[in-house]
Amino acid sequence: MAKDTSKTLRAALTATAPVFFGYIFVGMAFGLLLQKAGYNALWAFGCSLTVYAGSMQFVLVELLTSWVGLAQTAVVTLAVQARHAFYGLSLIDKFKGLGKKKPYLIFALTDETYSLLCSVKTPEGCDRGKFYLLISALNQSYWIVGGVLGATIGELVPFNSTGIDFAMTALFIVIFVEQWLTAKSHIPALVGIVCAAVCLLLFGTGGFLPPALLLTVAVLVAGRRTIERKIGPPAEEPAGDASDGKEAPGSCR
Repeated sequence: MAKDTSKTLRAALTATAPVFFGYIFVGMAFGLLLQKAGYNALWAFGCSLTVYAGSMQFVLVELLTSWVGLAQTAVVTLAVQARHAFYGLSLIDKFKGLGKKKPYLIFALTDETYSLLCSVKTPEGCDRGKFYLLISALNQSYWIVGGVLGATIGELVPFNSTGIDFAMTALFIVIFVEQWLTAKSHIPALVGIVCAAVCLLLFGTGGFLPPALLLTVAVLVAGRRTIERKIGPPAEEPAGDASDGKEAPGSCR
């Protein structure tokens, strides 16, 4: 069993290597901004452990310094994180049969983790549930380490934080480029770009994201058969372990 876990861990480390380099530095950017707002490394650790919401954590810094009410915080959070509802819908089949692992997988579903879970294939001979769990846990650990490092550095070294919040946007761009280079078809990406551009013109920078996501999903659903004929159906993953902890037939032995 230890050998099987070691094999799955190595595979997860390899899969999450790009996220590691991104999250360490983006997490440091968050930690620096949080420290500049008057909160120390312990706050960075707590926020990254319990909130863990990527771009929303950057918004959280502003919310903490503005002392806004709970209702406004809830509305802002819903607006910023609304895209995760679409993420969850597209992963219903992938998360089937994962039992007790499912709540954490849902909690830890950031943009980058979602990207990996959609694109990476479970290595032959490894349990799908363990593989997904390790990917999610490793990504969160990278973010936590980055946040704590950033806040610690901010306390020890004077640092000009102007423009540092662009780090999250830069990470999104890197992931988009990587997916563009490896994707069988660029139709979904082009649909997303066009829908975002149209909604940006119609609704402005402050409110374009939710309608852009809705429009993108609607177009992709309408053209699903055409896209599938072009790139072929997705490969089936082996079933994960059930809630009682039993492994699937294709899991590590």
